[in-house]
Amino acid sequence: MTLIDTNVLLDVFTNDSQWVDWSVAELDAASIRGVIAINDVIYAELAPGYTRIEILDAVLKEIGVSIVPIPRPALFLAGKTFQRDRAAGGVRTGVLSDFFIGAHAVVAGMRLLTRDTRRYRTYFPDIDLITSPARA
Repeated sequence: MTLIDTNVLLDVFTNDSQWVDWSVAELDAASIRGVIAINDVIYAELAPGYTRIEILDAVLKEIGVSIVPIPRPALFLAGKTFQRDRAAGGVRTGVLSDFFIGAHAVVAGMRLLTRDTRRYRTYFPDIDLITSPARA
């Protein structure tokens, strides 16, 4: 199973001129390898781009994306990782989306398809990432 980060889906949904080709190719490759999925946090990050829940659900269904809940051990890991980051001088504010997404991938043993390589490798050194060669 591959967890798809929000930025990859937004590349496709917005036809991002720099990233759409790479993101489409990687989504296709991930779907051939197995299930492609998002979690509740990624779903929430996608929601502002849609006027109705039914439209977002239809788009996700059309491209074959499953929605999987974040397990409690991943929620705990996200909180502890955020705590360590703040104690080390991190100034991240707002929602903890990267921590939830990274912890979910690690705890569930999923690969994460993303363009945010540096952040995830910093917070979760053992995470299995699929990323652009330019960002690896």
